[in-house]
Parts: sequence; C-alpha cells; structure tokens
Amino acid sequence: MISLHSGGVYWVNGAPSETGGDRKTAKEGTIAYRIMRGHSSSKDGSQLSVKFDSLISHDITYVSIIQTAVASGLESFPVPYVLTNCHNSLCAVGGTINEDDHMFGLSAAKRFGGIYVPANIAVIHQYAREEMAFCGGMILGSDSHTRYGALGCMGVGEGGPEIVRQLLGDTWDAPAPEVVLVYLTGSLRRGVGPHDVALALCGAVYKNGFVKNKVLEFAGPGLAGLSADYRIGIDVMTTETACLSSIWATDEIINEYYVNHNRPESYAALSPLEGAYYDSMVTIDLSRVEPMAAMPYHPSEVYTVRELIENASDILPKYGLEDKLVNGEIRIDQGIIAGCAGGMYSNLAEAAAILSGGSCGSGAFSLSVYPPSIPVQQEIYRSGAAEALTAAGAVFKPCFCGPCFGAGDVPANGALSARHTTRNFPNREGSRPADGQRVSVMLLDARSIAASAARGGILTSALDVGYDMPPQSTGYDRRAYDSRVYSGFGDPKRDEPLVYGPNIQPWPEFPPLPDDLEMELAAVLHDEVTTTDELIPSGETSSYRSNPVKLAQFALSRREPMYVPRANAIRERGLVSCIFAECPGDGSAREQAASCQRVLGGGANIARKYATKRYRSNLINWGILPFTIDSGVPFPYEPGDRVFVPGIRRAIIEGKSTVQGFIRGDEIALHLGDLTGQEREILLEGCLMNWYKRRT
Repeated sequence: MISLHSGGVYWVNGAPSETGGDRKTAKEGTIAYRIMRGHSSSKDGSQLSVKFDSLISHDITYVSIIQTAVASGLESFPVPYVLTNCHNSLCAVGGTINEDDHMFGLSAAKRFGGIYVPANIAVIHQYAREEMAFCGGMILGSDSHTRYGALGCMGVGEGGPEIVRQLLGDTWDAPAPEVVLVYLTGSLRRGVGPHDVALALCGAVYKNGFVKNKVLEFAGPGLAGLSADYRIGIDVMTTETACLSSIWATDEIINEYYVNHNRPESYAALSPLEGAYYDSMVTIDLSRVEPMAAMPYHPSEVYTVRELIENASDILPKYGLEDKLVNGEIRIDQGIIAGCAGGMYSNLAEAAAILSGGSCGSGAFSLSVYPPSIPVQQEIYRSGAAEALTAAGAVFKPCFCGPCFGAGDVPANGALSARHTTRNFPNREGSRPADGQRVSVMLLDARSIAASAARGGILTSALDVGYDMPPQSTGYDRRAYDSRVYSGFGDPKRDEPLVYGPNIQPWPEFPPLPDDLEMELAAVLHDEVTTTDELIPSGETSSYRSNPVKLAQFALSRREPMYVPRANAIRERGLVSCIFAECPGDGSAREQAASCQRVLGGGANIARKYATKRYRSNLINWGILPFTIDSGVPFPYEPGDRVFVPGIRRAIIEGKSTVQGFIRGDEIALHLGDLTGQEREILLEGCLMNWYKRRT
C-alpha cells in the first residue's frame, strides 16, 4: 500500500529514477522550490525569507494577533488578511465574549483593510480554497491545517507571531527544507475515501519522523483518478505527518476546479521539471488502500477497518475500548462528518448514496454533518444528498470547526465517536477525564461512517456495501459571500475605532532576558510527546483566548494540574519558571501553548527535541529559550528543582549554540541550536512584541 524510500530520487520521464545530475541544482526543479524561491528574498540558498501572498486566521487567534500587531505599530494590512469565525461561533459559552471577539474582528477588518467572514458562513480552510488559493501562491495561516497544496498553492500553518511579522512587513524565516516526492499510482476502489489514504500515510511516516519539517510534493499517474475534493481531503491531513507544507502537481482537474469557482486566472500547470531531485520518496499504490481507522489518541495509530473488525478482541483493550465489542461486533456511539476534512461535497454525496433509503436507527447512535461553507451546503441541497441524509436520520449543522477541537457534539461519557475530522487527540471531543468524563475518538472516512450508520452504529467497511456513485459537484454559488463577507483589502478606514469587549485584554509587560537565568522547574513531563492540546487545552478554554491572563490559568490543566500554582509561586519568589518535556509541541499551531507559559513567568523549555518547527518558533517569539539536551542524557529532576544558567545574555549576544546549566549542582549542556540573528535579538528583548517596540 505504502512504501518508503530514504534515498534521493530524480524525476525522469514522469517517473522516479535513482540516477540524475547535480543534486543541489536539480532540487531547484521541484515544484516546491520554484514556488518558495519565488517568494523568498534570501540570497543564502540554505535559507528562506518568505513573504506570503495572503494571510488567514480564525476567531481563536486573530484577536491576540491584531492586539500584538497594533502594539508593535500596525497601520494597515499589507496583503489580504482573512478573518474567519468558525471556532468560537457558539456564543452561549462565556456570555457575550465570543461575539465580542467577532465585533472586534469586523472593526479591525474595517480599520486596517481586511476580509471578514461572519460566523457560520465558512470554515477557515474552505474559504481559503474557494476564494484565496491560486497556483504558485503561498498562504500563511495561524492554524496548523493551513494546507492548500492540492490546488497548487503552498500553505503553511504557524503561530500568531509569524502572522504579526508578515503584517509588519517582515519575513517568515526558515531553513530551506528537504522535499519528499509522494508518488501516486493506481486508482482507488469504490468505498475508499481521501481520509483512508491520509490515515494510511500518517501511519507510515509519523512515528518514524520520515517527513518531519519537510515538504511533501505529490505527483504520479495516480493523480488522474483523484477529483479535486479527494486531493483536498488527503492534503489537509498532511499536517498530521508533521511535514512543513505540501504541494501537488496540477492538471485539467484542478483547472476545472478554478473554472467552476469563477477564477480561471488562478490556474497554472505545475509539474516537476525534468531531472528534479527529491531527498526521499513515499510511494502510495492507491489500488491497495483500504478503509482505515485511527484509534485514540493520534491519527497515526492506524489499522485497516478489516483488521480492526477481525482482531477486535485483541486491539480494543489496548485503547480501553473492550466494552465496545458487543456480540462480536464493534459498536460506535456517534458519527461526525465535519469541516475542512470531512465536510467536502464528495464525502457528503457518497455518504448520502450509501445511506439512501436507510436509517441510522432510533437508538443511542447519532450522525451529525457539518458542511465547510455555505456554497458547499447549497450544492448538497441542490443535488438531493441533504434530503437523503436527513431522511436517514442525519442532522445538518452550521459551518463550524467545533467537532475538530472539542466544542461541539460532545458525546456521552464512555462513548466511542467515529469522526471524519482532522484529529483524535485526548479531549478533542470535549470530555474532561479529570472530572470522570472520558470519550474516545476513532478517525474514519465519511464512507465507512455512513456504512456504519446504516447499521445503527456497527462498524462497517464501506467496501462491504454497494452503492451508486453520485455525480461530481459542478456548481459554485458565491452569493452568500457577496452578501455577507466584508471585503476591505486596500481600503483601510483609519478612523474606524476598534471595538473591545470586556474579555479582550492587552498583553502584560514582559521583561528582557537577564544576564543570568535562575529558574525553577514547574513541570517535568516524560511522555513520549506533549501536544499543544495538553500545553493549553482546546474546547472550553477557547473563549478566553482574547484574555491572556485568564487563559493562562488553564495551562497544562489536563496534564499537570499543579503547573499553574507552581508557576505562580515561582514568579512570586522572583524566579523564572521552566518546563521539561521529552518532545513538546505536536499538533495545533496555537501560539498560546507558548504565550501562556510566558504570562505565568516562564522563561525556557528544556526538551530532547521539539515536535514541530512552529512550536519552537512560538517559544522564541514569546521570549522563551528553546533548550534541548542530548538524547542519552538522563533527566532525573523534579518540579521544584532549581536550574541556573549563568551568563545566558552574553552567550546569546555572542552567538553561542550551547551553554552550561546547573541543576541540583549537576552540570548539564543546554543546546540552543541554530538561531538566526533576529531570533537572538527577540530572545534578548524578551519577546517579538518588545523587539518591534524597540525597533520603532
């Protein structure tokens, strides 16, 4: 199904070859490098300094981004900046504060010349696909699933400070990445959907780090059999492989997509140049892909549905789900098809074809559907798919990202939810284990969710049901956008006041880096990976993202409840707090995973490695030192132990990559890695915001 080739390959006559020319020169022939170089001002071939064509954020992130940018001297948005409202759009949580954020966003779009998409009109990534992406372009988003490669546009998901840098005319700086060829062959069988391909890919490359911080470039004869929706559904999940970005070769299918969306000028034929060099390769034989299931708590924890059903008594106990095996069958309590991954037209249309004339039943099982935009919703209704789904008992809900991060359709305690969404991390469904509430999410393609729904919630592979393929979507009606979206790019209204609600609070003052750093460990985490969901929970905390001090009280609350009181006590003693984690930062791009530590007086992370480039960047931008220690060095220390790093300020000024620290009198080498000159300046100033203030 999937094979990995760790050696380099060349693109020769439309296929991979192990022989070719000079690698350094040939790498420039990849689609990825041609796009990245076209957006980079760096004269150093090993580095990128990119300015993006457009920016996009949602209502969990844009308030703090704009607040930071305003404090740093923002006058107007230099490129199109889209503010969507698809995360905090359930306004009953926390009183008025979510809608207060929306009104702040609208006033900011007017004042600085932005694009504002009201709640329930479109989710962030679908709006970008329909209205912003173009072949050869680059979009930066403050959401980790910023992926538009299937449409020939490179998307990068980063924390909010990187958006701020773009708003203030600076660049996104990163080492020039390796590029991995994803070579597609064969064609999918009926019943196998994009989530199946994506989950199989995650299972093959995530745990071994095969594509970490690299760019995936999709090409090969298998492309011809994939619709635009299928490609988009695979592409959005590349985030879960830990890659940096993605790009796909384009063809007539993508040209037709842009024509149907009334943007034919956005299409350009993209393909690798003859002789292009790739650092490694992933081969996917689409004809061998089966329906897949990702078990809790990661999209890479995969089995084929067939394997899971056949070996349920052995597999389910590994995940505490043995009670879901009833009379030899696996019982699911809930089905969700939602958002930027699941809510696409083709997914919903095939789910409707599978369920047509059937029923979800009147028992505990429920099925909810969340289209990603009003234009898609309209097409679903026009095609008759919505009627088939609702007649079978499915419930249509607004364009909302909640089921992806724990703020919508929270099932009952002990339930197993099958979801065509992006993630199944702990608590992504809204449960609170600390309060005795535990729910598990299994990622599943919409087709197998529908096949299971037709049996009242008994896990069923879509390969085992017969159905007629529905027609492809050809309609796109953007009148809802014409009617409701505020499009103010290029027309900033400088006299427009920003509208603040009572929960919208400014950032506290952060001190510069001291000469010597005296810290105390506030949390020591030896988990294999610590996710950003654990560093700052999603779900119910999202309403407080506009209030830095209040939000910080939730930091690590689900993983280490004593972290906040410890950090507060350390700060009161005049010291700096510190976190140790084996591998922190997997998952969301949210900057608050770092900024909450800083608000609480945090000054450093110590890790063996960082899960993503974006989390390390978030630490630096918030003035938190990103230390690492060697993999073989033990870390037998506990919360309360002191960490002393003498001469840290001078070491940063002198460009040292390693400093000596002392813990309980033990000397330990703390590595800073490769810091750019600007990153060193930011750390010295105490955070990116301070750096901008100093510069202006």
